[in-house]
Amino acid sequence: MMKSSPWLLLPLAFLLTLQLPLPAADLDKLATPAPDAIKPRLITEPTKYDTDDPAIWINPADHTKSLIVGTDKNSDGALYVYDLEGKIVQVVPGLKRPNNVDINYGLMLGGKPTDIAVTTEREMQRLRIYRLPDMQCVDNGDLVVFDGDKNRAPMGIALYRRPKDGVMFAFVGGKSGPREGYIGQYRLADDGTGHVKMTLVRQFGSYSGKKEIEAIAVDEELGYVYYSDETFGVRKYAADPDAPHANDQLALFATSGFVSDHEGISIYKINDGTGYILVSDQQANRFRIYKREGEPGRPHEHNLIKTVPVMAIESDGSDVTSTVLSPKFPSGLFVVMSNSRLFHYYSWDDIAGTDLKRAPNGVPPAK
Repeated sequence: MMKSSPWLLLPLAFLLTLQLPLPAADLDKLATPAPDAIKPRLITEPTKYDTDDPAIWINPADHTKSLIVGTDKNSDGALYVYDLEGKIVQVVPGLKRPNNVDINYGLMLGGKPTDIAVTTEREMQRLRIYRLPDMQCVDNGDLVVFDGDKNRAPMGIALYRRPKDGVMFAFVGGKSGPREGYIGQYRLADDGTGHVKMTLVRQFGSYSGKKEIEAIAVDEELGYVYYSDETFGVRKYAADPDAPHANDQLALFATSGFVSDHEGISIYKINDGTGYILVSDQQANRFRIYKREGEPGRPHEHNLIKTVPVMAIESDGSDVTSTVLSPKFPSGLFVVMSNSRLFHYYSWDDIAGTDLKRAPNGVPPAK
């Protein structure tokens, strides 16, 4: 006879209070959305294998023609490109387990500002970079991270374009890493042929050792990078490697209330510097929302202000924009990965309800 885990004898609420990882039997019970879960306005067409992370590209010429780029995580993986109706408009195949993806604007390539999507190709220990919107590859296949260490196979990715000079960086998190220096920050630049080269500028960031670090997000306007130390909390650092005390941790928050994994991080930005940090409480099918700007006089104190249940199941990755893209999303779009090979599109109005602010005119992409 199979022996029962001693944790199964304890009430679920008690396990949540202790903040201990739940056994699989209890996690399975949480896979069903809550009765009051917010419904998406749209659900995308499915990928072939396993969705993991989306990123929003805002078309500067016509916001209604903006795109969503998402990963299909498999050894025979791909990037999927969707329109705002959730229809697949392009597939970029041949990627060895693309994990996460991020997008940024205006990297100078061949003398022209170029919008790019960057994904981590986990089984090849490298980054792949694509020009938007045509998804033409603009790297030479040699952007290997962490010296090719397979134990640090890249998972998380976030891009940062430094406002003062337009220099672009990629933050990369691996499957594992040291207790200090888990995150690698790489400078991206033209190699002289219109392709991207990269240079390691620092390794920073504490790690609890509990699970892994995958979800990373950058607040360019305020100058911070956040990452989820899974089952432990969310950590915050200066995004600029040249900032004073750049390697000093500025905040550790979201350390209680999560069922198990801390996952995708998204930042809803309002032009006055306020907004919200959304963190996926993965196994609970919900997002926990914190103040972007912190508290008065304490900008690194990020308190929980709302918990939002969603229909998406065990969301790993997400992205959000306050820019108005279409009438379906009048205050912004929140894109969320869900099990069953899908991405969900939520309206910010539905997430905000009567509790949260809406950006009055949207925040345009960086130029």
